[in-house]
Amino acid sequence: MADRHVRFNGLWSVLLISVLAGAPSGPVQAQGEPWPVKGKLFGQARDAKGADFKKSEDVSGIACATETGFPRLCLIADDEAPGAQIVILGDGEIIAGSFIPLVSDIHVSGKGKQRLAELDAEAVAYAGGSFYVTGSHGRPRHSDDGTTEADAKAAVTRRIFKITLPADAVDLATGKLTGSASVTPSTALETQLKIKLDGAFDAALKDNGLTIEGLAVTGTTLHVGLRAPVLSDSGDAGAAKAVILSTPLEAIFGPSPGKDASKLTRLDLKTQAGAPRGIRDLVAYKGSLMMIAGPVLDPNDGAVKAGDYAIYRFSDGQTTKLAELPGYGTKIKPEALLPLDQTGDTVRALILFDGADEGGGRTVTFKLP
Repeated sequence: MADRHVRFNGLWSVLLISVLAGAPSGPVQAQGEPWPVKGKLFGQARDAKGADFKKSEDVSGIACATETGFPRLCLIADDEAPGAQIVILGDGEIIAGSFIPLVSDIHVSGKGKQRLAELDAEAVAYAGGSFYVTGSHGRPRHSDDGTTEADAKAAVTRRIFKITLPADAVDLATGKLTGSASVTPSTALETQLKIKLDGAFDAALKDNGLTIEGLAVTGTTLHVGLRAPVLSDSGDAGAAKAVILSTPLEAIFGPSPGKDASKLTRLDLKTQAGAPRGIRDLVAYKGSLMMIAGPVLDPNDGAVKAGDYAIYRFSDGQTTKLAELPGYGTKIKPEALLPLDQTGDTVRALILFDGADEGGGRTVTFKLP
C-alpha cells in the first residue's frame, strides 16, 4: 500500500511521552553542570558580510574526527548560522574555533535589512576523513514570509556539504584553521528525497512535511534521519513511524548523482499514548545507529517534559529504546548526541541543545542491553 502522510494537530505535541510496552530501557543519568565554552559559538549572522554573529542558541548537530580520547577535532552546527564551526572537544570543555562559511545567499528582511541567509543546518556526520553537513531541506517554520521569500529560504536549506580539512590544518589547542578547508556542495540529496518522499517534500512541518534532523555515515552509506514525515500505511497517526533514508555517498557526491539509489527504513519510536516521534539526531556508533527521538511538533508553550525525548539504537534490523531523557527547561530541546566513551555496557555521551546558550552541553550515561 502506498504511504499516506499524516496531518497533525496540536494534540500530539502535548501528549506525555511514556515508555513503550516491553521496550528495554533504563533511566538516563545526568551528570554535572553544562559544559563551558571557551570562545564564542556562532549563531545567526547580523550582517550580509559575515563579519558579526550572534551567540549560538540553536545548536543542532556535532560530529568528531575521532571516536575516543581527548582532545577531539569536531564540527558543530547551529541551525541559524550560514555555515559550520570547528570546535575542539576536551573532557568537560568545548573550545570554539574557526567558522567555515557554507552559504553566501543574502536574505532581505521585511524591513529591508540584508544579512547572510541561514543554512538551517540540522545535522553533522564524519566518515572517511571528511565531515558532512546538511540543511533541513524543509520549509521555513517560524516565519510570516510571503511565498517568494519562503521559497528562497527553503532553497538555501536544500544542500549538503562535504568538508575536508587537510592534515594538521587545525590547531588542536585553539581550534583555529591554519590551512584551507575543501568544501564540496551538492543538491543531489534533494533528488533522492523527492523520489522517495514526494508527498512530503516542500510541505510545511505542521502538515507532516519533510525536515531532516539527523545524519550519519556507515561504510559508504549516508543515513538521513527525518524529524518528519512520519509514515503510516493506513493514514492513522497512531500507526505512524519515523523514517531513515539511506543512500550511497556516491549518489550524492559521485560523478553521476541523481539516480534512484536510496531506501527507506521505518522505526517505531512512538509512545504508548500514540504520539509519533521523529528523529532529532542520528549518529553511527560501533556498527549501529544511535538516535535522539522527539516530538514531530513542538508544543505551543515550549514545555519540554521528562520523557518527551528518548535515546534509541537501531542495529541488525531491531530498534531498542536505551533511555528516556529528563526535561531540561522550557524550549530546551535535545538535538545533538555524541558518544564520548564506554565502560562495560555503560555509555557516556554529550547532549547539546537547541534553545540553550552555546548548546548547553550536558553529559549523560545510559546502558546498552
